Amino acid sequence: MTMIAYPPKPSPGDRVAVISPSSGLPGLFPLPHELGLRRLREEFGLEPVEYPATRTMDSTPAARAADVHAAFADPSIKAVIASIGGDDQITVLPLLDRELIRANPKPFFGLSDNTNLLAYLRNTGIVGYHGVSVMVELGRPGAMHPQTADSLRAALFTSGPYELRPAERFNDVDRDWADPATFDREPPSRPGSGWSWVNADRVVEGRTWGGCLEILGWLLMADREIARDPAEYDGGVLLLETSEELPSAEEVFRTLRNMGERGLLGHFSALLMARPKTWSFACPNSPEEGARYAAEQREAVLRAMRVYAPEATIVFDVDFGHTDPQVVIPYGGTVRVDGPARRVTVTY
Repeated sequence: MTMIAYPPKPSPGDRVAVISPSSGLPGLFPLPHELGLRRLREEFGLEPVEYPATRTMDSTPAARAADVHAAFADPSIKAVIASIGGDDQITVLPLLDRELIRANPKPFFGLSDNTNLLAYLRNTGIVGYHGVSVMVELGRPGAMHPQTADSLRAALFTSGPYELRPAERFNDVDRDWADPATFDREPPSRPGSGWSWVNADRVVEGRTWGGCLEILGWLLMADREIARDPAEYDGGVLLLETSEELPSAEEVFRTLRNMGERGLLGHFSALLMARPKTWSFACPNSPEEGARYAAEQREAVLRAMRVYAPEATIVFDVDFGHTDPQVVIPYGGTVRVDGPARRVTVTY
């Protein structure tokens, strides 16, 4: 079994790396990126340090791997934060020096395509942090969501238990990053419906694994960063969320079915399923259409779990996916899912 440890935390005043191991979108959309950098300085007291590929679109996997190595190897850098996700970080993984990274453990924050690096770090023995990118959460128009900011601050600077709470209101509708008017006000929101629980008659405490469902599917196809022995995940808490590409319910079911056929699902004692994003520029669903999409996704998850992990505790609509607010979940760290009390507590 991989021995996994929490890396040392930064303190206000420290330097933190901002890298783009997936896409150099800061080069195309500087407004949210610059806003996110400013908030790191002014609201969190950290000094962001960018690397050569951070704002470079179409940078090579080798260039992005070099930025990862430089960020982890520099002793003055105390944490690493992804600017945003993308769709080809899997090509960076084979170029990474596992021993260099293992010798220089640091907190890494990211999600979506950064599931690749989070899984890599877990297999390297380092707890990562699923959540918060510079452009999206730190660069949120108007102000950071208080729930996101509080979770990020706790994950960055503290160690110990942190209880998650359902969002009273949420948003999953994007606005144009190229339009300066986007940043004049906070995004609109609508009421949340709380969490939904399945098999909530037990308490589960275990280490997390998972991430963006689409990226996990790609890792499974490439056979990268998946434990050879599924017992590695015994008693663990599975994290799953879906992206702005809005995968169909059938795709969600088939990916989970294939994870079940590989023997993975049955080893997890609990599943935290993030609130799904239901709107995109390519598919601008109405609230009613979005609710139908979310319901179909939930049924697809249940259909697979009934077959491959029927006793697992499931919590739906936890706010750690591609929606706003977004809480940070330790990846490879400990999460306690208390069904009778309807509480979820992470350990930062």
